[in-house]
Amino acid sequence: MAPREAPEPAEGDGQAEQAAPLAKPVFVDAIRQMSFQDAMAILRGQKHEATDYFREKTSAQLAELFRPPVEQKLGEVGATRTFNDLMGRAKALPFVEVPSFDLAGYVTDEALAGLFKVLGEEEQRIRDDPAARTTELLQRWFGTES
Repeated sequence: MAPREAPEPAEGDGQAEQAAPLAKPVFVDAIRQMSFQDAMAILRGQKHEATDYFREKTSAQLAELFRPPVEQKLGEVGATRTFNDLMGRAKALPFVEVPSFDLAGYVTDEALAGLFKVLGEEEQRIRDDPAARTTELLQRWFGTES
């Protein structure tokens, strides 16, 4: 089964913009804690080595930070109420075992999967295309030739 594509945010949704200030210090902290070995593995790595590093170092903290706004938004749009009503009806059915399901956790996990998918795509573009190395740091880090 092919991995699902992250959904595109709705026009004017603003969720990515709201999450960015929450994520920035977490990523900055991961950079500050990066060892020389980590940096060399990223530099010498292929495809999405930096993305993998950030996923490993930041996912748990990002999930903690993103969950409250996700819960709030799910409540505002009525998704939590609708989901809970549906689960209540399913539990009332005889002979039906309804698994527990954490809607806010699922949405948070999917949001993080989308974040790291976009991050990985951008990293791959920077690795593959010298023109994508738009800062002096990226040009020095990856060189000017592929």
